[in-house]
Amino acid sequence: MTLPAEADPPHPKKPIVIKNGDFIELIEKRACDLLAIALFLSAQRPQPITLTRPLIADLLSQSLLIEELLDIYGARNNRQWCRFRSLVATIKLFAEVSYELLHIHHSLPSYRLLPVERDFAAATLQSLDLTADVLVRAATWLLAQANRLGLKLPVARIHPDHYIEHLPPGRLPHDRSMRKIKSADETVTYLATAYLNLAADSELLNTAENVEPKDYATCFPDPISEDNLRYLKVRFHCLQALYDTYVSETAIESLDPNLPTLRGHISIVFHLLEIATYLVHYYERHLNEHTGDSALRRRPVIAPGTLLAMMMNYSIAFSGLYLKYGRCFCHSMLRRYAEIGKIEAPVPSYRGFHVRPSTLIARIVQHYGSMVVMELDGQSYDAGSPMDLFRANEKINAQKRRWLVSEIGRQPLPEGELNDNQIRATVLDIVIKLSEQGKVVVYQQPLQFSDEFNKESILLETVTKEIAKLQATGQIDIRTDLNIAFVGDKRVLSDLALLAESGYGEDHFGNNIALPKELAYLRR
Repeated sequence: MTLPAEADPPHPKKPIVIKNGDFIELIEKRACDLLAIALFLSAQRPQPITLTRPLIADLLSQSLLIEELLDIYGARNNRQWCRFRSLVATIKLFAEVSYELLHIHHSLPSYRLLPVERDFAAATLQSLDLTADVLVRAATWLLAQANRLGLKLPVARIHPDHYIEHLPPGRLPHDRSMRKIKSADETVTYLATAYLNLAADSELLNTAENVEPKDYATCFPDPISEDNLRYLKVRFHCLQALYDTYVSETAIESLDPNLPTLRGHISIVFHLLEIATYLVHYYERHLNEHTGDSALRRRPVIAPGTLLAMMMNYSIAFSGLYLKYGRCFCHSMLRRYAEIGKIEAPVPSYRGFHVRPSTLIARIVQHYGSMVVMELDGQSYDAGSPMDLFRANEKINAQKRRWLVSEIGRQPLPEGELNDNQIRATVLDIVIKLSEQGKVVVYQQPLQFSDEFNKESILLETVTKEIAKLQATGQIDIRTDLNIAFVGDKRVLSDLALLAESGYGEDHFGNNIALPKELAYLRR
């Protein structure tokens, strides 16, 4: 019996190649409005052009339409059309940047931003001038490409007054009834805390102040990349939405003038991140020597150094500045809206308040900017100061020594005169017994004892001093059930309780252990 031969798999259909004349005819029809705007922009040279929202809106919508059409037909991978497509993409991206800049320019009075050490309004106008120059240059080059490809340019011209934006002064009356919310304190503290947590995740926004302009290119893609900026941008947008959902148009917003300022700082960072995301996208796709599009890299519309300077000196630098000022602002808000509470927690089991637990406690307190006091045996310590917390060890160790004296006094000691080796054996025997009872932790073996002992002292005193010396040199430690209390903002106390439950970030032998995700900001 002959088996039938296996059928060959069907060959995929070959893609249909559109005739160049048909494609030119299609682009002429669809790109007519975009080319008309390009003619309008090009005609402005060499005079500076004033960008308006009606102009940018038309430019954005038309470039988006043509870019999508070109991509459908694979213009990106076609030698004849790739340059035309890259210029359309450039116009679209810088139109988006311009729209964000115009939004910032017109919205600044309503944002109620805190004053910073640089002139943000002037820097925004300067960035607008730069994007206008890029758009005019890209439009002029697009027209040159259209001529090269044989596209007919539109005959009708846009009148110079067509895109003037007439804005009568004044605002509509604010006459809607205000919404009511259950708890102003809870809402404000939740928002301020969310801002602080997000600020802790935004350290890359401080890059500009730590890097020289000649080294800007080294910041890409680490720490600055399109992914990182887009992630932060979305989170700030979500925080803005949270504010608008729970605070906007409520009675507390009208009663507390600080709340609109908080909203302004959230919004301005969001819009600056939007601009930074567009610019880093353009840098990675068009200008970066490793990842950029060769169609534009050979003759860029904007020099890589100019684009990086705009991104770092404007969008990254100012977002970092407003984030820093907003963080201080949230600290003051939390102090005003704080609900005071008190919790008890154990003393860190490994050597008390040494560097690691003291630093973590202080960082939690500093993160929220609230005043929290640690209380121990009638004495108060500033929980936001590691150095002040170190002082608590003096009292803790004094209590441990008192306990040690009473505990050793209950141990049977040999009688008669003992030599040095017998004294060492006695000390070791007591340490082992206390360790077996869980009262002492031994960190080092073998223990290093003194070379000789004072024979004139009574044995109890000698043994007590030697064990105290072992503790002081870190060879052993005394376990106690000492508790301390934290008094302050309940929101801070909640994180301090989590830290205490996690052993203050270390086990009984001082090894680092993972903290819960709620305290992730401590590891940054």
